[in-house]
Amino acid sequence: MPASAKTHDAGISLPTANRSDSPRILAADDQRDILQALELLLKPEGYRVDSVQSPALAREALARSTYDAVLIDLNYTRDTTSGQEGLDFLSEIVALDSALPVIVMTAWGNVELAVEAMRRGARDFIQKPWENDRLISILRTQVELRRALLHAERLEAENRLLRAEGRPQFIAAAPAMQQVLEIISRIGPSDANVLITGEHGTGKEVVAQTLHALSARSSRPLVAVNTGALPDTLFESELFGHVKGAFTDARADRIGRFELADGGTIFLDEIGNVPVRQQAKLLRVLETGEIERLGAARSRRVDVRVVAATNTDLQAACANGTFREDLLFRLNTVEIHLPPLRERREDIPALAGHFLARYTARYRRAIQGLDPAALQALLQYSWPGNVRELEHTLERAVLMCRTDQLQPSDLGIGVQRVQVHNLEELSLESVESILIRKALQRFQGNISQAAEALGLSRGALYRRMEKYGLSPSRE
Repeated sequence: MPASAKTHDAGISLPTANRSDSPRILAADDQRDILQALELLLKPEGYRVDSVQSPALAREALARSTYDAVLIDLNYTRDTTSGQEGLDFLSEIVALDSALPVIVMTAWGNVELAVEAMRRGARDFIQKPWENDRLISILRTQVELRRALLHAERLEAENRLLRAEGRPQFIAAAPAMQQVLEIISRIGPSDANVLITGEHGTGKEVVAQTLHALSARSSRPLVAVNTGALPDTLFESELFGHVKGAFTDARADRIGRFELADGGTIFLDEIGNVPVRQQAKLLRVLETGEIERLGAARSRRVDVRVVAATNTDLQAACANGTFREDLLFRLNTVEIHLPPLRERREDIPALAGHFLARYTARYRRAIQGLDPAALQALLQYSWPGNVRELEHTLERAVLMCRTDQLQPSDLGIGVQRVQVHNLEELSLESVESILIRKALQRFQGNISQAAEALGLSRGALYRRMEKYGLSPSRE
């Protein structure tokens, strides 16, 4: 049996048991002996019990944890019997999560309060002093019902994920992707803001498109913006629009991306590259739901779900002052982290088959599949550019292939892999060429970002690219 709970000065008792499959109960009562009696009764029955002594502490617990049921008293202030404090708290819980079972605890003489509580959404009530068997029976029934409803919702969301129209094909069977799929299926139908993190090329935009397709907004626009590529001088105009005469070249009114996305979803890619000065303007829109066109005298309300993506460590950026912490809180109601392709190699054959079918159809090539040696080469490669690099590799292979099956030589990755594993045998110029090629791949041909990562000026990078015959469009 789990050890007894530890009592904290703040009035919260947290269980030492940590079994994720055990039902978790939140109990709120101002009397410590009542809470201890509940813990002594329920823990041997397999329940994890968090105990608090006020609605305020209960709100904090609900904000940071997920529960299978809530037990609440109706009176917390000394010498008060109206139950109003508990009834108001009950209404709050039901408004936040109508599927969360709330069971109220009342004294013998407060049956009318129990009736009012049921009217406000309580699932059941117990009278003090309670009958142990009845309390356990009520909890077991409500917890099972709660879990059955959540399971049904999850299945429905997964079915919607499979049948959603207009979404890109999302190939993710690897164990490393199962948590991603579960989060997408659960939050896709909601309006929650989502932050998608991961390396370049891991498929962040595909996830954003999938989230939009699963939502009730799917019939409305999904507007994608590469915020990292917006010049500082055009940031407000692009996102929020402008009116005629707002600046020298503003010859007509222009609608911004947020207005274009009204009723739908806006996808803010490379959000970690937004300058700090512009982050405040973006934060204001997320807080108020209002945008103001550049040069306009009034604001406009927009109804937009925000999905953002970055390959930057935003927590570290907040720590060093390059990203606002309050903006991060607004963006990551839910965070989805995409693992790199090297951590989900089980998906490589399906992804390769998908891209092969796409490009054989596009280029009208009669290619039947991959030679086993070619597939083995794909599985062994490190894929620094992730899924995007795999797609480009398959496109190139389809164009280069001269047989009815893709050969290892068609892929163009074998020589690079040998070079990377034998750096000590290479000349300085060869190593420099490899590093520049990788930087260009990583930043998708963006010269400024690649130069910064390599510690070079743009001019110096261009000179080296010319020296080694490299082009951003090819790398």
